[in-house]
Formats: sequence, C-alpha cells, structure tokens
Amino acid sequence: MIKLLKNTTAAGLSFLLLMGCAASDATSSNSGDQIVTSGSSAVPTGTAASTAANASASTYSANTAQQVTELEGAWRTTDGQGNEVVMLVQDGFMTFARFNQQNKQFLGTTGGTYTLSNGSFEFKYEFNTLDSTQVGSTISADYKLEKDQWTMSRDGATDTWNRINESNSTSPLAGTWRITGRERDGQMNAMRPGPRKTLKVLSGTRFQWIAFNSETGQFSGTGGGTYTAENGKYTENIEFFSRDSSRVGMSLSFNFEVKDGNWHHSGQSSTGAPVNEIWSRISKD
Repeated sequence: MIKLLKNTTAAGLSFLLLMGCAASDATSSNSGDQIVTSGSSAVPTGTAASTAANASASTYSANTAQQVTELEGAWRTTDGQGNEVVMLVQDGFMTFARFNQQNKQFLGTTGGTYTLSNGSFEFKYEFNTLDSTQVGSTISADYKLEKDQWTMSRDGATDTWNRINESNSTSPLAGTWRITGRERDGQMNAMRPGPRKTLKVLSGTRFQWIAFNSETGQFSGTGGGTYTAENGKYTENIEFFSRDSSRVGMSLSFNFEVKDGNWHHSGQSSTGAPVNEIWSRISKD
C-alpha cells in the first residue's frame, strides 16, 4: 500500500493519501476544483417527484458546500513512528507534509485538488515526493467530519486528523496562492500559468510552499511551518525544509500587502537575496 513505510503495522495507519496506493483509481476527468453533486435526470420533470428530487439535490449540494468550508484550515496527525503529519486545506487544494521537526527531517509531501460526494472523498495528485507515478491519478476514501475531528477510511485502514486550533487567527492571507509575478533586474515580470507551479498554501497560522510540475511529476522543493501576518509584516517560522535541513528553526520576515486581491511580498530570502513577488489566489487563475 505504501512506498516509504514498508511496515504498516509499525508505522500505524496514518497518512493514507501521502503514501498512495498501488491500486490507485484511474485518472479522473474531474477538474478537482468543483464540488460533485447528486443529479436527478432519471426523474421526469414537472412532477412532484421531480420537485422533491430537486429539493433534495439542492439540500445535499448546500450540505456538501458547507462541509467543504468546514474542512478548510490546518489538521494534524502522527504516523506510527512519532513523526508529525500536517494537512492544509484551502481553496479546493490540499497539501500533506510529513516531518520530524526535532530531528530536522523532511520525510515527504503530496498535494492536489479534491472533491466531496455523498460521504466520499476523492483526491487528485498534483505532486507526490514518495511516488511521482501517482501524479495525475486519483484516490478515493470514505470520510466523516465531526466537530474538530476528520476521519478517512480506505481498504480497512482509517486515518484520524485533529483540527489545529486557529480560532484566534485573523490572517488576511489564508488561502492557496500561486506566484504570478517576480521582479528581475528592477522589472516586475508576469509569470504565465502552466504545469510548472509554485504555490503557497496558508491556513490561519500555518504555511507550506511547493514547487512542482503537475504534468511530469517533477518536484523541486518545499518548506513550511507557522507564520504570522500583521501590520504589513509577514514572518515565517520554518519547521521543515526539503532542500536544506539547517534552515529548520529559522524565522524570515518580509513586507506584505494585499492589493487588488493580490499578495505583494518583498524582502530578503534566507540567502540574503532580494525578493519582490506577486501571488494570486488559485481560485482566480
């Protein structure tokens, strides 16, 4: 069932989606950004049955939309070896990162789009560091959401995720953002959308950035942790970093402004290089 951890008993059952499955479902034709709703085309129109079916479908759609909203935010679980697994869900996109902050170990990440339908959760891979052949395929699981606990079940295995409390957060940056502009030689250059992507997924208190190619499965890097965004100052506290573990524990501060719906981000990178970027919400791509 899994690529990284050979012994599921020792590792526990957490992280079904990060691990992937050898028998993954075929590539889905869904865009991944849309909520799947039940239809009623088999019921003749203009009848009482049709009216009832349409009302039922509308209620179901509203309930599904509500659950999509309720899933947004940050979730945490652990694998059977004491490593932390953090899931971020925003704007129809989600990421999973497995790491050990104390040992400065990055252990894997995956992410992509998802849909919900009648108690079923479908996830479409856009990147997967543990098995790049999963990119473009989908995996389905049953799910249940109760208050601050989210369970997903597949093939007799169950993951239980606990919501990270972010009730005090007022971050203006919660969402999934894609880089759309970067300054070079004093000039801001627009970046055209394509399969090569650099995203930042932010809940109210946590972030993860990812660079990848959703067509080839190539993965370039990631990092994440906690952040604050107050009074024009955006500060990242790094808990994992795939390229250089020595960066774990560092804090980086930048200037930020949300203008015309875009996130303007400037300052210095961890290497001291100047940074001036524009990020846009993926829902607006």
